[in-house]
Amino acid sequence: MGLVKAMIVAGVGCRRGASATQVGAAIAEALSHAGLETGALMLIATAAAKGGEPGIAAAATALRLPLVLVPQAELEAAGSRSVTRSERVVALWNVPSVAEAAALAAAGPTARLVAPRVVVGPATCALAKGEP
Repeated sequence: MGLVKAMIVAGVGCRRGASATQVGAAIAEALSHAGLETGALMLIATAAAKGGEPGIAAAATALRLPLVLVPQAELEAAGSRSVTRSERVVALWNVPSVAEAAALAAAGPTARLVAPRVVVGPATCALAKGEP
């Protein structure tokens, strides 16, 4: 009987025009903060409205991970489980943290944060753990 590995999701948020290097740095910082290696990640998630951000897509491609675009309604549903809050983000997105909400939504309804969002320049990243 094999052990089933928990799914680790990197939720990403960023300001318009953030580069792949900046998004990648936020992901690396979140992983370091949580004591995890890049290989622990199963996917990257962000708000569906951020799907056109080339820096996020390029960072996912560089890490060879799928990018999941989370619809606004799912972000809002998961947002209640966020632990950090940005009034600016609430005003723009109606969630306390895009990174945390995206990670939690993509990791599933019973997911929990492994690490709250970290901010590196114009990018944020939070890690959530869910069942595969």
